[in-house]
Amino acid sequence: MHAIITKNLTKYFFHRRGLFKKQKITAVNRINLTVEKGEIFGLLGPNGAGKTTLIKMLTTILTPSDGNITVNGFDLRKEEEKIKCSISLIYPGERSFYPRLTGRQNLAFFSGLYGIPSHLAKSKISELLEMVGLKDKADVWFEEYSSGMAQRLAVARGLLNNPDIIFMDEPTKSLDPLEAQKFRIFIKEFVIREQKKTVFLATHQLNEAEEVCSRIAILHLGEIRFCGSVGEVIGPEKKTLYDLFLEAVGQGKHEFS
Repeated sequence: MHAIITKNLTKYFFHRRGLFKKQKITAVNRINLTVEKGEIFGLLGPNGAGKTTLIKMLTTILTPSDGNITVNGFDLRKEEEKIKCSISLIYPGERSFYPRLTGRQNLAFFSGLYGIPSHLAKSKISELLEMVGLKDKADVWFEEYSSGMAQRLAVARGLLNNPDIIFMDEPTKSLDPLEAQKFRIFIKEFVIREQKKTVFLATHQLNEAEEVCSRIAILHLGEIRFCGSVGEVIGPEKKTLYDLFLEAVGQGKHEFS
């Protein structure tokens, strides 16, 4: 079974121009994607390409204007709640944690939102904190966490409901180069190899996609310009991902992220 399938997925918005006129703007246009279980799939694109809009549709935050989405075998239009229970979403610069709660207390709060019984949550939280390397910082105020620690806590929170798929939207955006590299290694070795999750990673950092992703898609002005493995990118012509990216996006005006 595929992790994610989209067919002709489209999202458009209407912007008001003056008192009576509305302008239809297409943010994502007829996207067809297939993501395999257990892979890190990278969605590349410049700022405003439509990456965040696409992720919001895949995670049920936005309703598609047209087309179909299947996640873990569940049809978005018929089984939205089942999709929500099988996924998690991690944003850059996490703002959902409470600064005057410890890492452990924050996870306890979110476990309550997930409906995890308190007698089960306690051991699960301790296990996750150890897994993500925060055991020694579990009882430190979140406001004292570094950006890298905050992102690892976000991964722990994302694993509370034992999701099959983790969506990450620019997860290293707020990290310095060293912390970003550590986080990428953590994703490959822990989330994929140990936890055997599927990761859908949206990024505009080419080196990040090349390092961690098994397959990539390049999105530009709401349309897929390339989809394939990193090996297919290079091909017989020995192109770099940078070369392909420039060919795919060229020059353009971007209105949506």
